[in-house]
Amino acid sequence: MRTLFFDIDGTIWDRHNMIPESTVRAIRKASKNGHKTFICSGRSRGYITDPRLLDIGFDGIVSACGTMIEFEGREIFCRSIPVDLTEYTINTVRRFGFRPILEGKEYLYMDEREFGNDPYGRKLFAELKDRRKSIDDMWGKWDINKLSCATDDLATEECFDILSPYYDFIVHNSRIVEMVPKGYSKGTGLIHACELLGAAPEDSIAFGDSVNDLDMFRAAGTSVAMGNGSSEARECADIITTDLKDNGIENALIRLGII
Repeated sequence: MRTLFFDIDGTIWDRHNMIPESTVRAIRKASKNGHKTFICSGRSRGYITDPRLLDIGFDGIVSACGTMIEFEGREIFCRSIPVDLTEYTINTVRRFGFRPILEGKEYLYMDEREFGNDPYGRKLFAELKDRRKSIDDMWGKWDINKLSCATDDLATEECFDILSPYYDFIVHNSRIVEMVPKGYSKGTGLIHACELLGAAPEDSIAFGDSVNDLDMFRAAGTSVAMGNGSSEARECADIITTDLKDNGIENALIRLGII
């Protein structure tokens, strides 16, 4: 039995949230063959709600870069950021002009005044609906696992230095950064999930496409980069499969003898 960990964006579905039928078919067949299947995402649990995704039938979810783990519908681990540290973080990033998105297991917190004219912000508002709360309106009542910031091509080094005792930073580009509690990552989430299941991490397989999958790749026994993945992901992976839209998941699972 192998434990399989799948990133969401760029791996299971594309930027329009479309999932290839071959991906659904392959993951379900892997489960039928006795393997355990997990989502392993940088998204917090409050942003993993789409029925098209959940109806695939995963055994568990590792969310928010390893800070929350579920198995068979039950929460088995959760690490929240203390409210006082959250308040300090919000005030700090805003002082540098960053726009924060707080990511929790129930809600994402972001403000209309900061993201109302932002295309990505509008997309989040539309997808989250009542799972989106205002940071300012909910002041001091947040429950979050991690956060992201729109850095808008601003200088980041000083802000990161101030917050580095508390967070590790995943810099996607000059406009987006994820801030994860120190010592947590998709890789630690993979290892912790395996430990809780009594499975060996070296028997795990990780599927991803971007820079925030690299820790997961290093922790897994076998790593698979999507053909549409970033150069960093493809260079780090043990195997490069075909593109997401070209049956990438199914082809990899066949190649690895899982299905």
